[in-house]
Amino acid sequence: MKKRRNLSYKVIKIVDVLVAFIVVFICIGFTIRYTQDTIAKYHKEVFSLLRTASEFIDGDTINGYFETNEKDAYYDEVLKYLRSAQIGADVKYFYVFVPLEDEVVYIWDADNNAGYCELGEHEDYMSEESRENAKAAFTVDAEEEMVINRDPDYGFIASGCYPIYDSNGNPVALVAVDIAMEGVVKNLLIFLAITLLIAFFVSFVGAAGMFWFIRKKIINPIDSINNAAKDMVDNLESEEQSRIEIKTGDEIEELAASFNQMDTEVRDYIQKLKVVTAEKQRINVELDMASSIQNSMLPSTFPAFPERKEFDIYASMNPAKEVGGDFYDFFLVDDDHLCIEIADVSGKGVPAALFMMASKIIIGNQALMGKSPAKVLEDANNLISSNNENEMFVTVWIGILEISTGKLTAANAGHEYPVIMQPDGKFELYKDKHGIVVGGMEGVKYKDYEVQLYPGSKIFVYTDGVPEATNSETVLYGVERMTEAINKLTEKNPEGVLVGMREAVDDFVKEAEQFDDLTMLCLEYKGNVDA
Repeated sequence: MKKRRNLSYKVIKIVDVLVAFIVVFICIGFTIRYTQDTIAKYHKEVFSLLRTASEFIDGDTINGYFETNEKDAYYDEVLKYLRSAQIGADVKYFYVFVPLEDEVVYIWDADNNAGYCELGEHEDYMSEESRENAKAAFTVDAEEEMVINRDPDYGFIASGCYPIYDSNGNPVALVAVDIAMEGVVKNLLIFLAITLLIAFFVSFVGAAGMFWFIRKKIINPIDSINNAAKDMVDNLESEEQSRIEIKTGDEIEELAASFNQMDTEVRDYIQKLKVVTAEKQRINVELDMASSIQNSMLPSTFPAFPERKEFDIYASMNPAKEVGGDFYDFFLVDDDHLCIEIADVSGKGVPAALFMMASKIIIGNQALMGKSPAKVLEDANNLISSNNENEMFVTVWIGILEISTGKLTAANAGHEYPVIMQPDGKFELYKDKHGIVVGGMEGVKYKDYEVQLYPGSKIFVYTDGVPEATNSETVLYGVERMTEAINKLTEKNPEGVLVGMREAVDDFVKEAEQFDDLTMLCLEYKGNVDA
């Protein structure tokens, strides 16, 4: 598991980076400013000294010294002045030279040490930059520029030069000053060290104060909220709330108040959820019982009439919910008459299931009295409609088969068309006349119709859950697909027909939710096999 670091650690790291950045920024800024100020100071002092020397020296004497290399009293006077100025100004070198193209010719050199340059002595330029600087300075009204060089012989020096003019105002030589920069660098390092210490101290004090403020105003309140959240998670079942009191006067205080409210609402929700869950479990148990009772009312033992060889029958019901509103039924009215029913109650769930059971009992009882299908529907409709406050209804297809002859008498109260297959034929939709749904209104008359079945004939009845089965693209299965699928099952017995139809519907619907009950019944007439 990845190691977790607390918020204080992260804040310290951020403050450390911020302090380092501030210290570096301050040091760089002060160093640049100190360097600029130091160079400006030396520039001012150097060129003040150079201008003074240029005005002191008589330029008209330069050419004579340059051409003859002979000294005189004036030469010595100037040399004395230069040496006095060198000592007074604390510069490394103070000299006068005539700049040529590739070298310089010394006129005066105030240095008394080894390496002293005599009058007329030639020397190469220290660097190309020095040559260009001398060339630029050897003009009328030249810019005052200082050049910094690092030379193995002369060391780390800053140089400046200024023209000496003759009486005609023409430059005849350059007076130059070299300043040793080692002292400047040393002073810079001392200044940088002092600046670094001060910046670090100020930043450290500021960072410590900032961290104290952040810890008091942000980290500690967040820790309190975090601990309260952990306590709430660990004790959700407890009624004791994880209250926190934070007084920061900002969004964190609002967050704490929101947490307290959330804690109250979550615990209240959990208590209500317990009640709802318990109620749901009770309802599920009752629904399971209702489903069991409903299933027990539907014939579910197959073969249903093992002693009767004249016919074979199979039925199934798959509710969309725990309990459904569809039902089927089949029973012998007498030894020669088989009643088959399939129905679809309006609505879903428990109300539909209750209405379904009442309707099944009423219709079944009427059929057992030996009435025709039309009369069964008429009397059942009157009984149901007379006390139907919820205005529910049921579509019904009912048929009574005379087993000895194969004559099927049927009536339809608003139900789906049956599908009939005659021997050596195929399943075809039988468009019978529809009457009004049962429960719609009292006094409705229904009509019987007859269909002759022969040995090998099959009849398939179903509820609208089959043709109206819908896939994920909201496409209906439809009657055409249904008849096409069932005609691939002509050689199957009734159970095989229903199993095959259920597989066909499932293949079409796939993962889509089942919205309607799926109920089917298939009867195969075999006739008198002993005849």
